Amino acid sequence: MKKIALFPGSFDPFTKGHEDIVLRGLNIFDEIIIAIGYNSQKKRYFDLDFMLEKISGCFTGYDNIRVDKYSGLTATYANSQKAQFLLRGLRNTTDFEYENSIAMVNKDLYNGLETVFLITSPRFAFISSTIIREVHIYGGDVSQYIPYEL
Repeated sequence: MKKIALFPGSFDPFTKGHEDIVLRGLNIFDEIIIAIGYNSQKKRYFDLDFMLEKISGCFTGYDNIRVDKYSGLTATYANSQKAQFLLRGLRNTTDFEYENSIAMVNKDLYNGLETVFLITSPRFAFISSTIIREVHIYGGDVSQYIPYEL
């Protein structure tokens, strides 16, 4: 059976750390779906369709990576895509605490779903979308933290 992983997130923006997790995930999974979650309660900084285009451009030539957008529960979307795994990156213990709770709920909602954690590569561990947004808002150069041009 083909091992399909869903890599969900807001990706506002998608960073080199995210890219690293996806590329390393290809050593484990046959297919990875990068799923940009839409939350009507949150205002995005980068337009969702703009980010979908930028992320897709990062993986041109990878037939086993696709980018999509979704709304609603991640577990429900994973089930609709026949994904058996959620791929998540961990930068630190704070990330683990948060992600561990979410993994348990997702498993409860969709019993066929396992969460796989990859530790972020040290060279990317300090990068967060929140920090990149702040730097960009105030006119700073974020090109070294993202795998595409803004």
